[in-house]
This record gives sequence, C-alpha cells and structure tokens, in this order.
Amino acid sequence: MLRTQGLRYRYADDGPELAFPDLDVGRGKELLLLGASGTGKTTLLHLIAGMRTPSAGDVRLNGHPFSALSTAERDLARGQHMGIVFQTAHFVRSLTVSENLALARTLAGLEPDEARIESLLAGLGLSHKLNARVDALSVGEQQRVSIARAVVHGPGIILADEPTSALDDTNTDGVLDLLRQQASDSGAALLIVTHDQRLKDRMADRVELTLNPTAA
Repeated sequence: MLRTQGLRYRYADDGPELAFPDLDVGRGKELLLLGASGTGKTTLLHLIAGMRTPSAGDVRLNGHPFSALSTAERDLARGQHMGIVFQTAHFVRSLTVSENLALARTLAGLEPDEARIESLLAGLGLSHKLNARVDALSVGEQQRVSIARAVVHGPGIILADEPTSALDDTNTDGVLDLLRQQASDSGAALLIVTHDQRLKDRMADRVELTLNPTAA
C-alpha cells in the first residue's frame, strides 16, 4: 500500500537534511510514528501525502511512484487514495457538515453519496449535525467530522496528524477507537503521527523518530 525509501528533506538549500526511516504499511495495517517536537513528524507526513517534495528518496503508493509525480498528479492521487486528519480542521466554513463531506467526495472524483454521508455521521454520533454549519460545532464534534471527511471517499490509507495530543485519556481512547473503526470499515491502512507518548502503549507497530539531520 505505502512504502517509503531513503526519504530526506531539506528546508533550505544550505541547511541540513532530515533523514527518515523507511516505512512499509500494508492495506488494513496500522503504524504509529512517534517523536518529540523537532524530529520532523509533520514534515514526514507531508512527504508521504505529497504535500512536500523530498530532496532524496521516494514514496510509493500501491506499488507506483508517488513522490515523482507532478504537483497536480499528486493532488489527484492524494484525493483519491488518502484521507488526512489534520491537527487543525480545514473546513469550508460557509458550508454545512454534509456539504463539506460531499465536497470531499467531489474532490476525489466521486459523486456525492447522501446515504454514505448519513451512515458515516450516524456511526460517529453526529446524525443531528448533518445540516449544521461547521463553525457551530464544538471542538470534539469538529474532530469527529474531520475523521468522517477523511474516510467518506473510502481511501486506502488514513493519515492522522496529532489527533490526540490535546485530549485527556478517556477522549484519547475514544478518538483512537474511532480512527481504528473507520480504517477497519474502509479496509484502509492507518498511520498516526504524534508526540503523544500514551499511544506507545496502545499501538504495537511503531517507529520512533529522532532528530537525525545529515550534514549539509
């Protein structure tokens, strides 16, 4: 499903490169990327998602080169095959919850599917928010809608950036359960990037990142 090899990234032409471990995540599997601030966790997620271009190495998606694609081709492939839960929800504030989810399907090249959207929101306890404006949601509700948006188009891989770092233990377990359930329902791989050490005991397969810049 997803494989990276020799990934490096340089923020400035004369600066050091960040070197990342190789990853291999099969469909239906889960992986925790754990690291302190400054270890490049979010940068690695952006490289995997094609939102940044590596200075060396490559990302392969479903066995095909991904990082070597043009920006437009990566955007299209990301929309079709990946679902991303960002640290901060990036909704279209003028749209309702259902309209934001329909837009996510449209961007993936799919027709809006009201039955799919209603079923997904019901499973997340948000049926009553179907026609609510996203800016009227609580923080917890926004997070659940973010998860719904990430999986509404049936992606092969779900990427989650710090989904639990601001939550207490009970809500951390709840969000992790939601992510796992939605990944299972979609048959998707789940990759969580975080500094939240509590997840270390909750996810068996993990890679711990360290600050490992190479020489410029």
